[in-house]
Amino acid sequence: MSASESLSRTTANAMQPRGLSSRRNQDRLMKALAYLIASFVALAFVFPLYWMVTTSLKTDVEIFKVPPTLFPLDPQWQNYPASTQYIPFWQYMFNTLVICALTIIGTVISCSLIAYGFARVRWPGRNAVFIVYLSTIMLPAQVTMIPLYIVFRQMGWVGTMWPLVVPAFFGNALYVFLLRQFFMTIPNELTDAARIDGANELGIFWRIMLPLLKPALATVALFTFVATYRDFLGPLIYLTEQNQWTISLGLKMFQNMYGAQWQLMMAAATLTMIPTMILFFLTQRTFIEGIALTGIKG
Repeated sequence: MSASESLSRTTANAMQPRGLSSRRNQDRLMKALAYLIASFVALAFVFPLYWMVTTSLKTDVEIFKVPPTLFPLDPQWQNYPASTQYIPFWQYMFNTLVICALTIIGTVISCSLIAYGFARVRWPGRNAVFIVYLSTIMLPAQVTMIPLYIVFRQMGWVGTMWPLVVPAFFGNALYVFLLRQFFMTIPNELTDAARIDGANELGIFWRIMLPLLKPALATVALFTFVATYRDFLGPLIYLTEQNQWTISLGLKMFQNMYGAQWQLMMAAATLTMIPTMILFFLTQRTFIEGIALTGIKG
């Protein structure tokens, strides 16, 4: 081996660790930069929540103080019980939870059955009907608002909670799509074997598919709860009596009646977030699993 070849090999061996070390430093720098950006974004999303909680603990004078204070100087914990006394807070919360529970039951039952029919039951024109059904997602709610109101008024349901609950038992195109995607990930051999053993479609759905559908159903239930819990327009249109109001409608009326008392309104708004936060933390793992599984196969 010549002296030039020996020198080139020595140079290559000496440069390799330096290049590897430089690449590792770049990866660490990029990871640190990504964490820094993610932290700023998370702070931007969390800050409104923090401001609402701190405002609920301030006095009416401190709220309008310039410059504003980031921490309440003298926390007013009595704002929370006081906020539930200005309006029938717990009655509104009970009405909201009842509507949410019935809506979740209707959505889970109807959407899972419809999705099973589109994904597993073979019938002529299935894909064409599914495309037409899925296209209803693009239909704005404002288009059907007046016709639905006329129908429910003729049925005598205006002034009751039925217009807010009954439509959930007829399916939701978006949730049907999500559940259908989940059904498509389940091997066909399971249903084919069950049919050979003599099981009907309802038995296959109940005994085989439904236990496997729990992550996706948890996702649909959580989405339904959040959408129903924060709904304002539906209760505003159909609920005419004050003792029937939901919490979102009650908070708006709270602002109209006691608009200057922002600390009480922020305290009431903070209390309304508790059910959603509890439900999310209890179902977080199942929710993430359901989101991951519903988009695997198209």
